This record gives sequence, C-alpha cells and structure tokens, in this order.
Amino acid sequence: MIWRVRGRDWDLARRGAIMGILNVTPDSFSDGGSYLSVDAAVSHALEMVDAGTEIIDIGGESTRPGSEPVDADEELRRTIPVIQALRGQTTAHLSIDTSKAIVAREALAAGADIVNDVTGLRGDPEMASVCADSRAGVVIMHMQGTPRTMQSAPHYSDVVADVREFFRHSLEQAVSSGIDPMSIALDPGIGFGKTFDHNRTLLRSLPEFGTFGRPLLIGVSRKSFLGAIAGSNDMADRFWPGVALTSFCRERGARILRVHDVQPHREALRMTEAIVGDA
Repeated sequence: MIWRVRGRDWDLARRGAIMGILNVTPDSFSDGGSYLSVDAAVSHALEMVDAGTEIIDIGGESTRPGSEPVDADEELRRTIPVIQALRGQTTAHLSIDTSKAIVAREALAAGADIVNDVTGLRGDPEMASVCADSRAGVVIMHMQGTPRTMQSAPHYSDVVADVREFFRHSLEQAVSSGIDPMSIALDPGIGFGKTFDHNRTLLRSLPEFGTFGRPLLIGVSRKSFLGAIAGSNDMADRFWPGVALTSFCRERGARILRVHDVQPHREALRMTEAIVGDA
C-alpha cells in the first residue's frame, strides 16, 4: 500500500494518514470565512500539524452542494500565499484541492505535493499532464454532476459498480497520460452526487475498491448524512458520528481520512490500527 508522492514512497500499509482540511473560502459548508487571511490559515494549519495531521488539504473554491465556481485568479489569490507560507514552516505534505490545471501547476510550484481533484481529472484537459510532469501525488475522486448540481437527483443503477467502473476507467486514462500509477489514491466521493443510501452502501462496500491496489481516501467529516444518522441538524452533532466512521473506514480498508478535527480522528485511527493488528 505505497503512495508515491513527488518521487518518495509513503508506506500506508500499517499506518494510515490524516488529511486535515484547510478551506480558505468564504462559503465552505462548515467553516467558510474562518481562515480567509494568510495568518489565520497558516496558524490553523500548524495547529493541525501539531495535532498529528500528515497532510494539509488547501482549498480555495467551495465544493459544497449548490456552490458556484470561482475563477482561477481568485482561487490562486486565496491559496498560493498560504502554500508559500506553510512550505517554509512545516514538512507535512501539502495538498491543493482544485480541479483547475493552472491552479494545480502554480500550487505545485509554490511547494504543494499532492493534487486532490474532485472531478477525477475530468474537469480540465490539462490536469493530467500537470500531475504527470510534477510527479505529484494524485487523488482521483468520483462525483456525479458538478458541485452546483450534484445533489439535485443523484441516481445509479448500482452505485458500487458505477464507482468501480469510474475508477477502472480513470486509472487507465491517468496512466495513459503519463501519471505514475503508484502516485494515485482513490476517493469514492462520499456526499458528491450521492443520496444517504448511496453513501451508506459505498461505506459498507469499501473493501471492493481495494482490488485496485491503490490507497483509499475517505472524506465524511461534518457532512450532512452524519446529521441524518444522528437525527439532528446541529453541526456539532456530526462530530462523534464522524469520528466513529474514521474507525470504521480504516477497518474496512481506507488509508487516508480527510477531516476537520484532527486529533480525535487521529486517535480513532491509531486505536483501530492497534486493534486490527496493523500498528
């Protein structure tokens, strides 16, 4: 279970990784506007590093349901100064959460190590070549539709089979574009064009995606389906269900957990690894 990032092999077989979320946006669904200044963003990122995150995922465009896209110049303005400032202060991996090739290129030049693309490299025809040339780690995520439309009426004949076929095709396309297959991680896109039942089915079926031999990344932190399970619309009530799912997802084969609250998720991850024998 090796993830190759910028030419270096990261062994995730025994110890999974926490990816801490850093949204430098005014409109993300749970923390929009909290880290708009470079100082606030850097301070929060370093707090997450101190809490044990191995990856900081920096996003300058909200992908919440119903969100509208922002132009590349604005996304660059929000993200690049943060990446530049962080690169001089931490050895943690820096990830750029973007679907735009120009943003990925500039972020990688500024010191990012990973490209996390919610469109699965489909949103920009230049993205695959940017990833291949840089030898960045690459997260290919499944999404039905776009953030603006994805929750309108998501439908699948078989959500697990459809996501598996998407991964198969995406891996073939990425490798044919020159991307090292060892640099790729896969994300089934919980909450991205999925109903509650789709999300639940995918989480139950995580071992089926392990057949690709690539690390699985799961992001469930603070998402609305957690509130549905908890029977509450209060954001605070999504916290412990999310921590529980970190443990569940690790036991079912996930190796990278994308979260807002680093320390409790890290503790759940390490405890699960100790129990299942991978620590």
